[in-house]
Amino acid sequence: MTAWPPQVVLATRNLKKQKELQRILSSHGIDTVVQTLADYPDYIDDVVEDAADFEGNALLKARAVHRALGVAAIADDSGLCVDALNGMPGILSARWAGRHGDDTANLQLVLNQCKDIPAERRGAQFVAVVVYVAHDGREFTTRGEMRGHLIDAPRGDRGFGYDPIFVADGETATNAELTPERKDELSHRGKALAHLISLLAG
Repeated sequence: MTAWPPQVVLATRNLKKQKELQRILSSHGIDTVVQTLADYPDYIDDVVEDAADFEGNALLKARAVHRALGVAAIADDSGLCVDALNGMPGILSARWAGRHGDDTANLQLVLNQCKDIPAERRGAQFVAVVVYVAHDGREFTTRGEMRGHLIDAPRGDRGFGYDPIFVADGETATNAELTPERKDELSHRGKALAHLISLLAG
């Protein structure tokens, strides 16, 4: 069993991811404070995500934070894998349109690439790998997936990334229309984090 520390540093500057992780931990009764790289601007730069898969990138980020700060660190690498695009954008999801973190451009590019693909062939999944590096250097890795399909126009103003064009299996609302609590139950990241929480609880 590994106890959660009073604070953990999430290897991102994405405040929406920070809020999501804080919400999920709280829903499991964990009162750890989630910080981000923005809280340590003089200590660590953005990590180059040049691994070949989600797990590799998550490990790079979590290890870099732990090494630089000597604290418990958590990182995720996640993305959208579209069946008709041979699993792309995959690990390139955050920079699919060429500039890292441009959600609107990334989403629009995927829509353009799928515009001639019929609805029945628009299957896709979100994948997330979460890595936790404890204060003592022990590493824990979990994975979560969320199957669904893409629609042809964005709907909803919640969530981020590709959420407005993704409908999970069994749902009619897009990820961007779901309540945060419902999204946490279904999402790739929510599942990976739930697995991590269970793993650390022993």
